[in-house]
Amino acid sequence: MTNKLVVKDEILIDAAPSKVWEVLTYPKYVAQWDELPEDYPTEQMGVGSKVVWDLPNGGQTITTIIKAEEMEELKIALYVSTWEEKTNEGDVAYTYKLDEVNGNTLLKIEIGDFALLTNGQDYYDASVQFASEAKKVIKELAESL
Repeated sequence: MTNKLVVKDEILIDAAPSKVWEVLTYPKYVAQWDELPEDYPTEQMGVGSKVVWDLPNGGQTITTIIKAEEMEELKIALYVSTWEEKTNEGDVAYTYKLDEVNGNTLLKIEIGDFALLTNGQDYYDASVQFASEAKKVIKELAESL
């Protein structure tokens, strides 16, 4: 069995889990810490919500919310049509877990498992950077609500 390539990061946010949940599920906030297509709907995202990007090579990148336990956990499956490997939905995913700590929220982020992919290290390295930047923006937005 290969070692897992899962990015793990966390940040303490001076806001209630409900505020952090808003920032994770409303497109007007998501667009500030992650990419969304310009014409993406404005309603709150939930299980089944998809974001599709067309790739220059004709493929697609698709994220699908597969779990949304309000104010507790959000899991978003990642699929790229050009991956050589066949993965099951959720094998490679973004997971956001919210834990209330004295009125604040500890946001835990896990992204992967990229070990399932041939060029997984590249995805892992990019996701380390993404998590580091996204968590700061999520914190800033949630604390300003």
